[in-house]
Amino acid sequence: MSQFRLNRLFNSVSGRALDVAADHGFFGESSFISGIEDMDAVIATLVGANPDAVQLTVGQAKLLQNVPGKQKPALVLRTDVANVYGSPLDEYLFSHHFPTAIEEAVRLDAVAVCVNLIHLPGRPEIREANIRSIMALRDDARRFGMPLMIEPLVMKDNGQKGGGYMVDGDTDKIVTLVRQAKELGADLIKADPTDNVSDYSKVITVAGDVPVLVRGGGRVDDRTLLERTVAVLEQGASGIVYGRNIVQHPNPAGITAALMAVLHRGASVDEALAMIEESRL
Repeated sequence: MSQFRLNRLFNSVSGRALDVAADHGFFGESSFISGIEDMDAVIATLVGANPDAVQLTVGQAKLLQNVPGKQKPALVLRTDVANVYGSPLDEYLFSHHFPTAIEEAVRLDAVAVCVNLIHLPGRPEIREANIRSIMALRDDARRFGMPLMIEPLVMKDNGQKGGGYMVDGDTDKIVTLVRQAKELGADLIKADPTDNVSDYSKVITVAGDVPVLVRGGGRVDDRTLLERTVAVLEQGASGIVYGRNIVQHPNPAGITAALMAVLHRGASVDEALAMIEESRL
């Protein structure tokens, strides 16, 4: 039963989770590797900071799972790879999942697997590929009791000025894609924050009984990140999945401790900021 694994992901007191995404190297973009060049050091830092989970790929998961002892973050396993983040975009786009991803997750003792559901304007074949992956993974996930985290990702046309990895924070688009993730049988949903953060209750409502963990996206300053975190939690989010805002932070352990305090102890933004400063001393 998938709930057995979810019990290791969510804090038993707060019912919330912090999953640190360190799987960016999977996508073949040089800018994504910033902060995670030395994965041995990254994992050592994260294990010391002890978030609820770390999101990794098949090739890197052993760095976490080889760490002895009970008190370490759980593993969330990334299952798919795509080339939709480049600037300019490649002429040929793809998205593929590991055919044996669920079995790999079981062997690696993961608590969940993560798969994309991407809306990229003008490229419906990518969403179709994601839906096919989700349906295939869901069949195996049910068989092995592995929770399936679907990541609805609404993107802007990368041909627009600015290029690169551009997330569309439009509330209606996010709500629609989150609902599709729910309909496809997600056990967890990893969704972007809305541009208007006060709209996030709409995302929570449309997800129904499926826990929503909020993505961090690109780097922002600490106060903005913490204020947004508090806002989405107040509207019913079950946790956060932050990557670059932790692994590219000058003090990854400090920001992790601050976020954990917000999630699990109800710390205020100012209290959390003070924790980051104190950890630098």
